[in-house]
Amino acid sequence: MTRPLRWRRVFTRLVLAALVWLVVAVMGLPLYWVATGALKTNREIYTFPPVWIPRDPQWSNFLAAWEAVPFGRFFLNSIVTTIGAVTIELIFALLSAYALVFLKARGKGFVFAVTVAALLVPQTVTLLPNHLTIARLGWINTYQGLIVPVAAVAFGVFLFRQHFLTLPRELVDAARLDGCGHLGLLRHVVVPLSQPVIVTFLVIYLVSHWNDFLWPLVATNRLEWRTVPIGVAYLYDVEGVQNWGPILAGTVMALLPMLVVYVLAQRWIVKGIGGGALKG
Repeated sequence: MTRPLRWRRVFTRLVLAALVWLVVAVMGLPLYWVATGALKTNREIYTFPPVWIPRDPQWSNFLAAWEAVPFGRFFLNSIVTTIGAVTIELIFALLSAYALVFLKARGKGFVFAVTVAALLVPQTVTLLPNHLTIARLGWINTYQGLIVPVAAVAFGVFLFRQHFLTLPRELVDAARLDGCGHLGLLRHVVVPLSQPVIVTFLVIYLVSHWNDFLWPLVATNRLEWRTVPIGVAYLYDVEGVQNWGPILAGTVMALLPMLVVYVLAQRWIVKGIGGGALKG
């Protein structure tokens, strides 16, 4: 290897390393500031130059945030609506994608095209029709009103269909020869081979529903039916701009569950996205 080529490779690696650290700083610095701000006094938060490490951690900010608003109820609402919506989406997405790949029926291509087209429809377009529908059904301030209208499966159908197309046909045919019906094939062959994609789907939709602010705001008008993101905004109204410690503590409590989920499942996400998008 010639000397100029060696230096060129070293320079390239240094540039890539610098870019990686830059991305880490840009994305990680706000999270670090929120996490440390939750433990600071107001004086430390407003001090310039910034105080990067709290001198006297204020753990009482978390208790103050929890007591200022009904965070326990907010967490319960978010847990029920998130798990309910994701469960419905997972079941229907798996069944729909299975039908599009393994059932012999006319018009499957058209159905898949319509499903993909649904991905192009923004949430704001369906906001008013969905609200009018749940209002007529009497579902305002109910769990079914929070869950059913947002239990969309278009992305899940696309993701699972693309992955199912990559499954070994030999295993599918062998299962059919052993007497597996469609439900048996789905349970014993398709689902076990699709675990990375399923985990990817779960993480994406768990985070999406947990962080959803707009629909719970529209579908509820009573405090006891609000979810965590709205609770954090309500905490801002209660505490005011002069008391940022409890507000940042509430933000940390809202972020922590999904952050833990993502950290635990991150190794499956790359496998799932890579495996589900290789074949069209």
